[in-house]
Amino acid sequence: MPDKSRPVLLTGASGNLGRMLARELAAAGWTLVMTDIAPFPDEVPPKARFVKADLNDGPTILRLAEGCQAILHFGGVSVEQPFEVVLGPNIRGLYHVYEAARREKARLLFASSNHSIGFHERPNNTQQRLDADCAFRPDGYYGLSKAYGELMGRLYWDKHGVENLNVRIGSSFPEPVDARMLSTWLAYPDLAKLVVKFLEAPRIGHAVVWGASDNPTSYWAKDHRDRVGWQPEDTAERYRDKVGDKLSGDPVVERYQGGAYTVMDYTRSAPSPRDAFSLD
Repeated sequence: MPDKSRPVLLTGASGNLGRMLARELAAAGWTLVMTDIAPFPDEVPPKARFVKADLNDGPTILRLAEGCQAILHFGGVSVEQPFEVVLGPNIRGLYHVYEAARREKARLLFASSNHSIGFHERPNNTQQRLDADCAFRPDGYYGLSKAYGELMGRLYWDKHGVENLNVRIGSSFPEPVDARMLSTWLAYPDLAKLVVKFLEAPRIGHAVVWGASDNPTSYWAKDHRDRVGWQPEDTAERYRDKVGDKLSGDPVVERYQGGAYTVMDYTRSAPSPRDAFSLD
């Protein structure tokens, strides 16, 4: 079992997922070093400290990681933005985080995203669901940075032996807000349990897990969840009557797994028949 007195570095601690994880991990007795470019809006939990820092600041990230057994990387730009905005925290910042993990011999959980594969079409049946080894098809610069992050994990495992778990988060909110999220929703408790399983797992290697709850209409299939012993317990299905008819009305949004991100700055003609874009 891991030593909970050894610190775990949590980046992006001031975001919605970071704040939730800080509460849950602290309540479970983990020692945390938390950081974000924004101030931490809550009371700092017991056995935790918060340091305001920029992911672009490599020396500071290295100092924060000193003595840490694991890094939970939830920091960086978390929505679609122009390339120059994404570049610093999501590309350069990720390099600093991985260098810290390499130096400390720490394992790393990377908050990846379904937007790294967002231009895959939504499946018509369970046989068409994507496995974790599917091709990257990012739906914007944010998704592109997440694909880069997963490849960084592949490199650091192959070259340096840095164990890493890449969680392709679908839609992690208190509850689903539209019909698409009936397929992509990840409940907060399911995410928190996955993080704890990651910290406790004896061996991970380089692994990818679909970050979604037990949703019958999920777009996704096989992954490496067995390596950490995680099974989600919640399901979006209990919200079907509430949000099942909430569609966007946009043919691009409804065609692709990335939803609204796919139509941002979209300059192709809108799809008509399903085979309109058959050339990959």
